[in-house]
Amino acid sequence: MQIFDAAIIGAGIVGAACAAALSREKLKVVVIDAYGPATGTTAAGMGHIVAMDDSEAQFALTNYSRKLWNALAEELPLECEYERCGTIWVATNEAEMDEARKKQDHYAAHGIEAEMLNTKALLEAEPNLAESLAGGLLVRGDSVVYQIGAAQYLLDKAVNLGAEVRIGGRAKKITKGRVELMGGEIIAAEHIINAAGAAASELSPQLKIVKRKGHLVITDRYNGFIRHQLIELGYLRSAHGRDADSVAFNVQPRKTGQILLGSSRQFGAETNEIDTAIVRRMTARAFEYMPRMKRLSVIRTWTGFRPATPDNLPYIGKIPGFEKVYAAAGHEGLGITTSLGTAELLAAEILGRRPAISPEPYSPSRNITQH
Repeated sequence: MQIFDAAIIGAGIVGAACAAALSREKLKVVVIDAYGPATGTTAAGMGHIVAMDDSEAQFALTNYSRKLWNALAEELPLECEYERCGTIWVATNEAEMDEARKKQDHYAAHGIEAEMLNTKALLEAEPNLAESLAGGLLVRGDSVVYQIGAAQYLLDKAVNLGAEVRIGGRAKKITKGRVELMGGEIIAAEHIINAAGAAASELSPQLKIVKRKGHLVITDRYNGFIRHQLIELGYLRSAHGRDADSVAFNVQPRKTGQILLGSSRQFGAETNEIDTAIVRRMTARAFEYMPRMKRLSVIRTWTGFRPATPDNLPYIGKIPGFEKVYAAAGHEGLGITTSLGTAELLAAEILGRRPAISPEPYSPSRNITQH
């Protein structure tokens, strides 16, 4: 039986990043996925690469990962549609402008440039926004990427370094040094990484991960309608609420000229069917911030499931009680941004190296139930 140095379950953006990082270190890697690259959680993302400051641990990982993306950008092919368009956090009133100033101070303390915009400057930057808005915070260094293309690029990079990608076999069980597939095939590996996204807790029940459904809408091509990623300042409160379905204004320009509209989050929704009531709430929210969006034509609406954890931080590292079995899951809506940082933290742990940031806040031991 062939034995790999590392078996990675999941060919989404996180699994692909782990494969590229470990293959770079000369490990013999196999990536296992039942359906294909970037067909699960990754396909339901917006591809926003951003430093988020909801907590110090979240900021540390997103800021580190953002730097890694900026470094990788030079080698990304055109099909990855990488663009440093920047983010504008949009404020509706003075209270939110105060919140934006606090965010600016936090970013400045960590070397991230951000510029306060009054109403006039906001409308000069984004003429299609509502004139009633108070202003916003412009973070020029943020980016967007077509995450499906980026995941494929990272997988191809791993393959070029000797990795194997096996599509069509669904992982059924993880045991010491082995991954058992549904069809009975056994894949042996010294290290096993559970990067199965929303399905990660099915293989590792110790991980407290629940699925959170989201909707996305994309328009026809309207070149120049928006120029930056636009997000309402209340986004984090919406994203991390757990008591009810939530929506927030979040739109993204694509290099194709299309506009990607989010975002929604639902707990307890088990099917991938489109919830028209949620889509109506999403679009109504967007029209409050950008009334001229009513004129645009939608060409597609779809859903996906994001893996959420109790404290809104991913699980990265060894799963207690399982020798050389690791988690790289639970990234919820930040998996695209944090994929590269996740991969580097795991590579450091597996190789016994000192990581660039402290891995402790993301350790699976922090709130799992050991069996």
